[in-house]
Amino acid sequence: MPDLTINFCGVRSPNPFWLASGPPTNSAYQIMRAFDAGWGGAVWKTIGEPIINTASRYGSIDLKNERMMGLNNIELISDRPVEDNLREIAEVKKRFPQHTVIASLMVESKRATWHDIVRRAEDAGADLLELNFGCPHGMSERGMGAAVGQVPEYATMITGWVKEVSRTPLIVKLTPNVTDIAHMAAAAKAGGADAVSLVNTFNSIVSIDIDTYAPRPSVAGLGSHGGYCGPAVKPIALHMVSSVAKHADIPISGIGGIGNWRDAVEFMLLGSTSVQVCTAAMHYGFRIVRDMIDGLENYLDEKGFSSAMELVGKSVPRIEDWGNLDLNYKIIARIDAQKCIGCNLCYIACEDGAHQCIRVEERPQGDLRHGGLPKHVPHILEDECVGCNLCALVCPVPDCISMVEINKDHQPMSWKQLQEARGKNPQCSNEELLHGKAAGRST
Repeated sequence: MPDLTINFCGVRSPNPFWLASGPPTNSAYQIMRAFDAGWGGAVWKTIGEPIINTASRYGSIDLKNERMMGLNNIELISDRPVEDNLREIAEVKKRFPQHTVIASLMVESKRATWHDIVRRAEDAGADLLELNFGCPHGMSERGMGAAVGQVPEYATMITGWVKEVSRTPLIVKLTPNVTDIAHMAAAAKAGGADAVSLVNTFNSIVSIDIDTYAPRPSVAGLGSHGGYCGPAVKPIALHMVSSVAKHADIPISGIGGIGNWRDAVEFMLLGSTSVQVCTAAMHYGFRIVRDMIDGLENYLDEKGFSSAMELVGKSVPRIEDWGNLDLNYKIIARIDAQKCIGCNLCYIACEDGAHQCIRVEERPQGDLRHGGLPKHVPHILEDECVGCNLCALVCPVPDCISMVEINKDHQPMSWKQLQEARGKNPQCSNEELLHGKAAGRST
């Protein structure tokens, strides 16, 4: 079987699946159960000066039958004494010496305070340290969390303080609530960070009760902005991970909506060495890791990879600026009339929301011989189709609508190349420049 072990900043982990800092990693009891279930590592719920949490703490967005598509929380860092957390870290490492335990830390912005907590976490046996510069609520109002992670100079400064005394590899956890997360990754690297983890939760108000007018979650009728996570944030997290991988050149632990092995593979392909899971573990429990492990092993085997490490960053070169995409690449939609159920969702979507490239026509009489087929079937106006994919996305029948490339022998031309060609041939139209018809015209 393929080797699932990873090497993260010199620390060997049994597999890339780690629990993220949060409610599932609040105690030794939970983390030991997680390791027994198969998780390769766990980031301890952030340790710092104990706080007082509220009730209630969570709110969610459901999508049709999918519960907790997005989860909002106003829960803060660990409410347990620092001494208890550090003692339990030592207990976990004694029982599970081969598993990866990461201490997540957050204290006030004082050099001596950071020095103290770092030394104590390392003495407890933590394999890695994660500095929580990402929490968007509660702690940021106290000058910690995102209040640090949103200011490059602060991130660099505090990371530097930690590196003055730390002996173990250092991860900086980044907030997504910034304009350019790659810039913040560079700031952490400038302070001496060995790696970054991203993304932390997004600032959010998840919903309002339109009968009581109270935000959810509600604390005696009042609410506050919280941290948004879960499957709904995955696309944004993937973008941010790819941006850091492409521009910051630093190891990454990926976070954000990961709930199965496919999600994990996507994050790894875009540059993550390890992947951290929280919401899915809260929703379905620790045993989901078994499907993740089996799925990843089978995927690696099918693709001919011998190690999970071979996945890391494999898709990064395929992420390009829009201006470098091929404008001459053309695809159109094709409908399999035998699979069509006549719902006409593709027609409605194209007619009202896209480019009016579909007509509904009566099915030829000969096609009705099998029975059960709808009388009418949508038809693509191929000369008008722009290849936007919308019809294929809304179609409820698998493989009924396919997108087909129609000019495989074309000459690639990006927007940037088009601008260069226009500079040399200002009298030519875009169409002439795209199809190389400008060569014979004088300037």
